[in-house]
Amino acid sequence: MVYLELNEKNILTAAGMLRAGKLAAFPTETVYGLGCDSFNKDALARVFEVKKRPRFDPLIVHIASLDTLERLVDFSRLPAEAERRLSVLSRALWPGPLTLILPRLKTVPDLAVAGLETLAVRFPAHDGALRLIKESTGAIAAPSANPFGYLSPTRARHVREQLGDAVDVILDGGPSDIGLESTVLDISSAAPRILRPGGTPRLAIEALTGPLEAAPTSGVKISSPGQLKSHYAPSKDMYLHMEAEMRRLDLSPDAAYLFFSRESLKTFAENNKLEPGLLDGGRRFFVLSPSGSLTEAAARLFDTLHTIDALPVSLIHAERPPEGGLGDAINDRLSRAASTERLSKR
Repeated sequence: MVYLELNEKNILTAAGMLRAGKLAAFPTETVYGLGCDSFNKDALARVFEVKKRPRFDPLIVHIASLDTLERLVDFSRLPAEAERRLSVLSRALWPGPLTLILPRLKTVPDLAVAGLETLAVRFPAHDGALRLIKESTGAIAAPSANPFGYLSPTRARHVREQLGDAVDVILDGGPSDIGLESTVLDISSAAPRILRPGGTPRLAIEALTGPLEAAPTSGVKISSPGQLKSHYAPSKDMYLHMEAEMRRLDLSPDAAYLFFSRESLKTFAENNKLEPGLLDGGRRFFVLSPSGSLTEAAARLFDTLHTIDALPVSLIHAERPPEGGLGDAINDRLSRAASTERLSKR
């Protein structure tokens, strides 16, 4: 494995490796991706092998030019209204943390799309990622650069710690700005719907498309990444709590605590008669956003969970942030990280 700082020279090196069928982990504005040439079947198979990802879970293809859609999307199967939405959304929200589900061309390997008739594609808002995509093959399939089902990586060291030598090259571009995966929006049919909340809030999309259909919550075939019930999970048991419940919890000697705001931690400490000196974040108490900002909380979520997961505790108590905007995406990740079995214990 080659570990490189993100700069022009090293981007060109990694791009050459991608063209040669190698795997490259690289930063985006959302999380780090594990990329390969979208049209190289052997490289695609290696991505699934390295991540231990089930073959029924499709990948997202990353592009750096709208012209690349001609190589990926079957526009003859895209309804006129959906094509109009694609034009509006791509102009307003690309580059950005938005993945669109579109009918795919048969030239796209089945492995990249898990045998589906649709394709997940996005245009990342990250200069380094765009340069890498342009200098490689123009279409890079890239799920998150972590073992399947585990916490997403928002720093290069997360990739190195989790995947190590299984990756041919890791480009270190510092921490991810958004820290949550992209929103996945299905516009392949007449009625668009969000399949996974993420970095682009629903309201930003609905301002352009009008009201979106609610995605079914059960009995649905996997049609995009991030739809599995259990996902993005730490190795510890995790329990989720509403704000009021979190503040009333009794202190446990074998737990770590993840609060949304400083105010929640303060109330919890008062209820448990904790001295201020015991609230060192490096011990067991963590705050996603001292000021209560959803943007800051999203950016820090996975990085903080990685830190907590390395602590000698057996469980995590986490507070749900407010709904709406990025709060929906944060709560989605927390809910998938805490299985039904864990949630039912309280």
